[in-house]
Amino acid sequence: MADLRIASADLEDQSLQALIRLHLSAMRAHSPADSVHALDALALAEPGVDLFALSDGGRALAMGALRRIDGTSFEIKSMRTLPDYTGRGFGRAVLEHLIAVARQRGARRVSLETGSGAPFEPALSLYRSRGFQSGPAFGGYAATDFNQFLHLDLGESQ
Repeated sequence: MADLRIASADLEDQSLQALIRLHLSAMRAHSPADSVHALDALALAEPGVDLFALSDGGRALAMGALRRIDGTSFEIKSMRTLPDYTGRGFGRAVLEHLIAVARQRGARRVSLETGSGAPFEPALSLYRSRGFQSGPAFGGYAATDFNQFLHLDLGESQ
């Protein structure tokens, strides 16, 4: 773990592609079919979406994406850490990076949509510990019994 860094992700990187597949597989396994809103590699490459990876010596260990909703609102997407690396602060580091990028781009609010149940509790704990609060649906999502929405008010950006 000598060369940890967070940078814009290279979607050609095989370790990142494996992490994206892992994320999609987990979301499909733990979510109703109509509630899987995870982005695949093609969607992560679309304009308005920025994917970042925390890597060690070029191997992606964690990732997170930021999608612009409007001029002052952003959405966090595709947060995932490799299972062997959870609990080491990598997810928190990626989350902090995403919030900092959103703030630099003029964000007043960062939001996310996620699921409910035991598989989602570690992520929910991370988001809530950072100050995210439950709130209404946003960005075209429809509220269901399964999903939930969290928001972090950044106030006036500097």
